[in-house]
Amino acid sequence: MYLIDPKAQTRRAFLRRSGQLALTGTALPFALNLAAMGEAAAQAAAPEDYKALVCVFLYGGNDYANTVVTYDQPSYDAYNAIRLPSTSGGLAIPQASLAATLLTPTTALPNGRQYALNPTMTQLATLFNTDQKMAVQLNVGPLVVPLTRSTYNMNSKAYPIPPKLFSHIDQQSTWQSDAPAGSTVGWGGEIGDISLNQNTNSLFTCISVAGNAVFLSGDTALQYQVSTGGAVQINSLASSPFGSSTVKAAMVQLAQQTRTHVMENEYNRVTKRSVDAQGQVTTAIGASTFTPTDAFGSLNTGLAQQLKMVARIIRGRSTLGAKRQVFFVSMGGFDLHSGLIANHGPLLQQLSDAMAAFYRQTVALGISNNVTAFTASDFGRTLASNGDGADHGWGSHHFVVGGAVQGKQIYGTPQVVSINNTSTLPGYDGHVGQGRLIPTTAVDQYGATLAKWFGVPAGSLPGILPNLKNFGGTDSNGVAYPQDVGFMAPA
Repeated sequence: MYLIDPKAQTRRAFLRRSGQLALTGTALPFALNLAAMGEAAAQAAAPEDYKALVCVFLYGGNDYANTVVTYDQPSYDAYNAIRLPSTSGGLAIPQASLAATLLTPTTALPNGRQYALNPTMTQLATLFNTDQKMAVQLNVGPLVVPLTRSTYNMNSKAYPIPPKLFSHIDQQSTWQSDAPAGSTVGWGGEIGDISLNQNTNSLFTCISVAGNAVFLSGDTALQYQVSTGGAVQINSLASSPFGSSTVKAAMVQLAQQTRTHVMENEYNRVTKRSVDAQGQVTTAIGASTFTPTDAFGSLNTGLAQQLKMVARIIRGRSTLGAKRQVFFVSMGGFDLHSGLIANHGPLLQQLSDAMAAFYRQTVALGISNNVTAFTASDFGRTLASNGDGADHGWGSHHFVVGGAVQGKQIYGTPQVVSINNTSTLPGYDGHVGQGRLIPTTAVDQYGATLAKWFGVPAGSLPGILPNLKNFGGTDSNGVAYPQDVGFMAPA
């Protein structure tokens, strides 16, 4: 029987409890010195060793069916019949417009299945077909155990269902942390926990350019936030009339003074750390443009600017003393209950252009084999339309980009294009109604494949991705659920 157990009683779980006790002052000295302990041991990585993971989160729930579009004739005909032609008010993209973004994987899919990207995604199509540095992972989503529609309908403890499906805030959290809203630790942050001792300054291990994200919160790793303009400054140091060097020097001096109250000392420590970090990041990111090659060119979308900042930080990795980094960027607007045809394509073009430019910038920096970017989202959407859009779904298709990606391949299990609700008809077992895909790749499998490449030891993976222990075999229909789904080259 499968059970939804709490996280294993690992060292990181112990440290998490210690950090919680720190709020009362009980474990504060221990907690405050964790980062220093990691920094003191920061000689583990080889001099030129570097790896970075970049999570690109698509807030709102990206529509899978019009992103990676089924193209082989039988499947396209089924898609077109369900979504109805967009030329007559439906959601189906005309097949002729997909020819330029047809994916041609090195290994053909079984049964003649084919896919194309949304017509606006020409840059990622080129990265897949020509550069061979992008992979598509079909039908990823939260799972506790492998499920079919039959086992989903059992509502049994033997086949637990991820909590609070189809809820934006809960599924955003589940994707990022394996738990619904309220979770305080994400799997990106826990990957960072394991990497702290490889970085001279542990503060620059987990970096967000998109505000606070549970994905980057570790048991010991802190989430450092920057903006697209650089380090975030303390207001009193950044704005007139308090921006003088005299005020800054006074604040730093105050921050260095020892206080009798433990919370005052902590406040001073955080203030000094912020001031010091601002200076380090400002020095590290350097000029806002890249020479001689600026792959971002005139791209000025929000996502492009976030990824450009990530590239600038990676360029300055030596100044920051960073050997292992996990980044988070995001874009929103994907909750398209209406206006899907009008709005979805432009969003996907922003995604395509920005991710391709980011990859090409890592090539120009000579670091492309060491940086992997991947997409994530709340959930997919229904295959059935609600008129002008689609409703909340479950599984969705995702992209992995980088020099170490085993690209020009489509991974996972192609699903029968169907909204059938009759158990004897094809496609019934692949969705839970209206074409809400039951994932055939769990977030834990997706994350484990990335983490393994990053260097996380196999024995540490179950502590980061607690449902991973339930995968590694096949389900009742013979569908394989390997812990490593194969899209990354061996580390």
